[in-house]
Amino acid sequence: MTSITSRFQHRTWTKEGYLISTDPSSIPVEAANEMLGSDNVYWAKSMPDGIMLETLQNSLCFGLYSQNSSKDSQFPSNHTSAPGQFIGLARCVTDYTTFLYLTDVYILPGHQGSGLGKWLVGCVQEVIDEMPYLRRSMLFTSDWKRSVPFYEGILGMEVMGKERGEGVAVMQRMGPGFPGFVKKGDEVGLTKEPAAGFTS
Repeated sequence: MTSITSRFQHRTWTKEGYLISTDPSSIPVEAANEMLGSDNVYWAKSMPDGIMLETLQNSLCFGLYSQNSSKDSQFPSNHTSAPGQFIGLARCVTDYTTFLYLTDVYILPGHQGSGLGKWLVGCVQEVIDEMPYLRRSMLFTSDWKRSVPFYEGILGMEVMGKERGEGVAVMQRMGPGFPGFVKKGDEVGLTKEPAAGFTS
């Protein structure tokens, strides 16, 4: 019988010369470290390669690869198992059953603005929708102008109890494993509100 973890870690999607894979072994560790340590990534910093490797292995990773030759060589990779040039990442911290936290969503500047971010996060949502016991998915962002509406639109996330535009936005979406969850067509919601102080 295939485990839940292995089922989710061997998925691929392709689109117009690009590929997304959830195989963590395909991600070039040094390139991922450089990416997350770049000045464009305000929420993270680089780590020792061994720590980064373990972090990737313990997460549900969506690696984004360009299969167009040398369009972007900012982080050249000699990683032989990579299915193309590594250009983006979305990482989920999850037990693969009841909870998922989305972080480290980033695409290299040379590939931004062409819809790849929407596609990448859409693939994350596709996997989230295949978790029948998921209670909630969550993320944090400080980018109220771009990221909050982006995740509201694609993931159906909602900002938790905070004035919009202030501090860090904590966003969540309830899943079918949460008591009172209902889904009618494209409408997702709860039959009752979570009690104050509720934790997953």
